[in-house]
Amino acid sequence: MDYNKVNWPKISVVTTNLNQEVFLENTILSVINQEYPNLEYIIIDGESGDESINIIKKYEDKITYWCSEKDKGLYDALNKGFKKANGEILMWINSDDLLHPGSLFNVAEIFTNFPQIDWITGINISFDELGRVIGADRAIGFTKYDFYSFNYQWLQQESTAWRRSLWEKAGSCLNTKYEYAGDLDLWVRFFRFTTLYPCDILIGGFRMRSKNQLSLDSLVTYHTEADEIIKLENKNIHGNTLRTLRLLKAIKLTRTLLSYSILFDLKIFTRILNRMERILTKKPSPRIQVNRLTCAFEIK
Repeated sequence: MDYNKVNWPKISVVTTNLNQEVFLENTILSVINQEYPNLEYIIIDGESGDESINIIKKYEDKITYWCSEKDKGLYDALNKGFKKANGEILMWINSDDLLHPGSLFNVAEIFTNFPQIDWITGINISFDELGRVIGADRAIGFTKYDFYSFNYQWLQQESTAWRRSLWEKAGSCLNTKYEYAGDLDLWVRFFRFTTLYPCDILIGGFRMRSKNQLSLDSLVTYHTEADEIIKLENKNIHGNTLRTLRLLKAIKLTRTLLSYSILFDLKIFTRILNRMERILTKKPSPRIQVNRLTCAFEIK
């Protein structure tokens, strides 16, 4: 791709912040230093009492919109940000996390080259408090049936982007009913309309902190909310989706029962069940990879 001739789609990145002066500047720089030519960067601050406002003002010429006002939590703040967003492509990154260099260009290229794709996620990356990469896992090719079966760990929000059209189909908001699992509620709604495409590229990463990290300190509550979201969704599915989910549950039960049997060749039956499961869920999911000879993105 000739980057000088590309009509780059507008990407809106929303960052929410509350008293994260230690990490905020690096988060901002990870976005604006990419110099993506059609960036809309929005920061919603929750009336921080530390140096956050001064840090934001330092870069306000590169920030499309920012405000500092009380909110009702993370997802309320994100809704404020996305209401200001006009981009064709949307994503958010928290004020202690980071985007990888060049990631916005990769995201834009994928959505430009593959109009059938509405939702992508990249390699799962973890940073430590010094910004060093301490973990990397290939993006998981989740399907809606994984989520309906409570297999949702983890779709990394920092590495995920989607089209505005999908956002609008799914209600154009995050559910503020949930304090922690609002992201999972959004993913469940996305799955009603489209397929998630895992990508073998770096987009963003989650910072692991030694203390005062809401997402890690409240995992039990997150799982409780996640279970509630999935149970509610399962009550509303119907048609082929419901039939497939019932078949998958039957396969899981059969696999469990066979594990106690001494009368069957378990390897043969396991292969049959695995094959049935892959057919029903259309796994492995289509994956976006880089052709190392042409440096172009391909769907595999």
